[in-house]
Amino acid sequence: MSLLKFESMLKTNAVYFFDLVEFEEIIIHYLEAGKHALAKKAVKLGLEQHPESIDLKLLQVELYLFEDKLDEASLLLKRIERIEPNNDEVFIQKATISSKKGNHEEAIELLKKALTFTNDKVDVWSMMGMEYLYLDDFENARLSFAKCIDVDYEDYSSLYNIIYCFDMEKEHESAIKYLNSYIDTNPYCEVAWHQLGRQYFILDMFKEALTSFDYAVLIDESFIGGYLEKAKTLEQLERYQEAIDNYMITLELDDATAFAYVRVGECHEQLGNFDEAISYYKKAVHEDPLLDKGWILLTNMYFEQENYQKASYYISKALKIEEDNALYWRRYSEINLKLNFYEEAVTGFEKCLSLNDQGLEIYIALTDVLSFLGNFQDALNILFKAQKIYRDFAEIEYRLAGLFFILGKEKYAYNHLIAAMKIDYDYHSILNELFPTVYEDLKVKKLLKDYKKAME
Repeated sequence: MSLLKFESMLKTNAVYFFDLVEFEEIIIHYLEAGKHALAKKAVKLGLEQHPESIDLKLLQVELYLFEDKLDEASLLLKRIERIEPNNDEVFIQKATISSKKGNHEEAIELLKKALTFTNDKVDVWSMMGMEYLYLDDFENARLSFAKCIDVDYEDYSSLYNIIYCFDMEKEHESAIKYLNSYIDTNPYCEVAWHQLGRQYFILDMFKEALTSFDYAVLIDESFIGGYLEKAKTLEQLERYQEAIDNYMITLELDDATAFAYVRVGECHEQLGNFDEAISYYKKAVHEDPLLDKGWILLTNMYFEQENYQKASYYISKALKIEEDNALYWRRYSEINLKLNFYEEAVTGFEKCLSLNDQGLEIYIALTDVLSFLGNFQDALNILFKAQKIYRDFAEIEYRLAGLFFILGKEKYAYNHLIAAMKIDYDYHSILNELFPTVYEDLKVKKLLKDYKKAME
């Protein structure tokens, strides 16, 4: 009734009297509803009618904080503190101001003072826990949140924060011990079972994780997070059909997600159900066209099936989304090689190098394509770059020898051929694959034969 009366007053410009409790209820209602302009009006009118009310002044402080008027809030709090030096809310709000200014140690000290005056310690402990988190002091944060749990075992926000602290400290065994103790007291808490399963999963204890997730979804049959984690665990146990079944439950419980479609597709791929895998990957990219993982999975499926035209189409989709992914450019080049599009393959391999993907296989593949195209000097330059990273590699030395022979620089060619044979004589067959005219050269054949004899 008081709310309707207040809003009626605003519409008519009349002035009605409200007692203090009514004003507090009106202001808190507007604050919780996010209607700060109306809350502001109510505070103003409230202070006009009850100018000495500490509670209304504290609500004014809250509005100042929302508007980021920290100086005004601090000044008003000083006035309130002179009147009520033991008011816990004063220290709580002062702590909030310190926190906003980044003074988290100061905020903690103020909250400690608030604890000495308040009867509602849980909120203060929770705030202290958050301040410790800002300082990356995970142990004290965890202890603060644990006090909240001691008072209210269904404070799941604090429970999540406790486990987060264990995670950040990588104390997963301690987290398991804590959660098992919690479950002993609150055995029908699906959140605790879910978090316990997560800890076991991190430690690769997949059977124990599966049991935990089973309990979580038994307690709450609509617990989507439980089914997702259970499905991921079943994947690790290579029970792919059961994993699919659980992912499908999540799709029934809530709107479809690209993530779930991708996971179902990957499970089908593991089972050899390639048509089903492709179908689900297509559903994933339909659901989220910007999911580059979906496009690359389709690319790889068609590449394995030697359908290079479709693979080419899908890799282009992936690259439009993430053009700086070197692995995608590798696949792009491999596909174009299969399609005999050599210039495009060169572009892809060069892009890999520009993205610092400097694997030996990239240098070698690029060299071989350039050699095939007759760009011998460019091929040499690539090998020189590779040589700075990969010293004494037969793959490089034999190619250098072959290119120098083709360019008529026999002295360099023989030096590299001898170096290559010293590293790995058997690999000389690469000369026959890449440079057959060089391999058939009588002088080269004699050198290879003489070196083999000397080895024996």
